[in-house]
Amino acid sequence: MFLGIGKPHIKIPRGVIEFSRILKENGYECYVVGGAVRNALMGKKVEDYDIATNATPKEVKTLFKRVIETGIKHGTVTVLFKGLKLEVTTFRTESDYSDGRHPDRVQFVPSIYEDLKRRDFTVNAIAYDPISKKIIDPHSGIEDIRRKTIRAIGRPEERFHEDGLRVLRACRFAAQLGFKIEKATLSGIAKSVNTIDKVSRERIRDELIKILDSSKPSIAFIYMKETGLLKKIIPELYRGVGIEQRGLHCFDVFYHSVYTCDAAPRENYRLRLAALFHDIGKPEAAFINEEGEIRFHNHEILGARIAERVLKELRFSNEEIEYVTHLVRHHMFNYTDEWSDSAVRRFIYKVGKDYIQDLLALRRADQIGTCNRYFISENLIKFEDRINRVIAEASITSYKDLKINGDDIMKHLKIGPGKTIGIILKFLLDSVLEDPSLNKREILLTIAKNFYEERLKYK
Repeated sequence: MFLGIGKPHIKIPRGVIEFSRILKENGYECYVVGGAVRNALMGKKVEDYDIATNATPKEVKTLFKRVIETGIKHGTVTVLFKGLKLEVTTFRTESDYSDGRHPDRVQFVPSIYEDLKRRDFTVNAIAYDPISKKIIDPHSGIEDIRRKTIRAIGRPEERFHEDGLRVLRACRFAAQLGFKIEKATLSGIAKSVNTIDKVSRERIRDELIKILDSSKPSIAFIYMKETGLLKKIIPELYRGVGIEQRGLHCFDVFYHSVYTCDAAPRENYRLRLAALFHDIGKPEAAFINEEGEIRFHNHEILGARIAERVLKELRFSNEEIEYVTHLVRHHMFNYTDEWSDSAVRRFIYKVGKDYIQDLLALRRADQIGTCNRYFISENLIKFEDRINRVIAEASITSYKDLKINGDDIMKHLKIGPGKTIGIILKFLLDSVLEDPSLNKREILLTIAKNFYEERLKYK
């Protein structure tokens, strides 16, 4: 972590230094800029290096062999050098953002100071010369890193109206860095939320995924709630604000949802999405019973439908949508010690073996999010042990575990393909879930034959 003691130190890979030296030896300036400098100052891992220079793309192409014209219109090329992928942009200013996302006019400028003025937040407007080791920080970005503060450069509303995605990026940086958004910038977001309307759903989705990769995504979602941005992006999640819950719950549906998201494994953004949306059906399902208590009957079924709609609007893939909605649909279960092994096997079959561990992780996060403190019920621990034991015993949990398949049934009964085969397989699976000892080829063929002749053949 950057301590703010003495002269800031930035560690740069040898390849970036060599790249800078080539530009310098040919009469050009070269600075590392943006997130790479910010993260290096904070002692965080740096994966991508953005370079700012007064060399034009054409001049960069004369100095390096492997250059890709990734954004030539805006003065940007990607240089492949010494195993690095460097995004190199000519010093520039930008103006006239008619689409609320991209500048209509880009003008190359000779000064790094002019270039840094166009950037979004002070912590991203620091430049570093790898050769002289000089730091350029005209907007006090280092001081804001010390203070753990996100602050827009200049007038916040101007920055946000230049690029509508910046209102969401501010919330994302707050979550990623564990920073607070300073008062004027936060007010600027609230005044500029409509700028997000010009941003594509795909770009919003990508920002949300980055938020989910933060240590505490709740920071971003709470800022989004406070500024009105959440109403614009995911109004279904915002509807949980003020919906109180009964029993052990310490929070309303919204806060419970974002704290559950925090508690889900960080390395799995799809699971965190499921955690964020697991109770999204509660506001619509809520009703007051005869005893005056709030209930959310079948909120998981309703929630799966709502989550599917939201994720489609945000352009998530069909695979991501299926995963999230499946977990939301099945997150409500009430295990007791009275469950038989066959009941556990049926539960695994219903959920699917491939989903079962993630569903258990979701329930653990759900319990932690109840009061935003670590708590796993003894009942859930017992259930996990039962599930793991049943799976370890190689008990049947799906059709693929049956010792016969549809082809075997057709051959044995001398019948063709059709609905009948599926009905027989379902009966066999139900039988074996109840009694795994029946899962032997000859026994299953006998059961299939009897079932077919007694219940299906003459229908």
